[in-house]
Amino acid sequence: MTVNGQVAKLGDRAGSADAVAVDGKAVPRPLAASPRVLLYHKPVGELVTRSDPEGRRTVFSQLPPGRWIAVGRLDLNSSGLLLLTDSGELANRLMHPRYGLEREYLARVRGELSAPQLARLRQGILLDGIPARFERIQGERQGEGVNRWYRVVLQEGRNREVRRLFEALGHPVSRLSRVRYGPVALPPDLTAGKWRELPAKAVNGLFRQGDTAKISKL
Repeated sequence: MTVNGQVAKLGDRAGSADAVAVDGKAVPRPLAASPRVLLYHKPVGELVTRSDPEGRRTVFSQLPPGRWIAVGRLDLNSSGLLLLTDSGELANRLMHPRYGLEREYLARVRGELSAPQLARLRQGILLDGIPARFERIQGERQGEGVNRWYRVVLQEGRNREVRRLFEALGHPVSRLSRVRYGPVALPPDLTAGKWRELPAKAVNGLFRQGDTAKISKL
């Protein structure tokens, strides 16, 4: 057994922030206190910030009392699933690239993408000199007029990444909604502007590395 990469000796103790491994495999560490996680259905027009100099509405004004940490962000014109937790450790786990948690979105874009364009989005496009790509992309349905809906999945949360990938190929996004974050899907009966607390069993599942099973009943 190792603690923070060092071989442990009899009598050594590990704190909640220490990395423990047995035979090279990481051992999930329980938290000192059970964290809470909220699912919030963010509507268009709300900011993911605690305060706004212009007085615009923020998601935090819609939540129950508590010191909530947003897991990632959604921009002002995007909607959908936003996770919030009172645990900094859990927030870091959910956002850190090493865990590779998927983000799934529905995007309405102008025009239909060609097969070569779809291939480019899967292979990668440089954004500010750094490669970015969709893990998966598929057409969903025809939108109004020339618009088309696409379902996309990516494993990172760079600023406006979904919008910028489509825009790089000349297909601006007019609507964007996040429908899943990691194993947690947006409940179909959770209306915009409302929140719901994730059951403790489901919260514990968020700590298991590699757990990609969707939580379908919340």
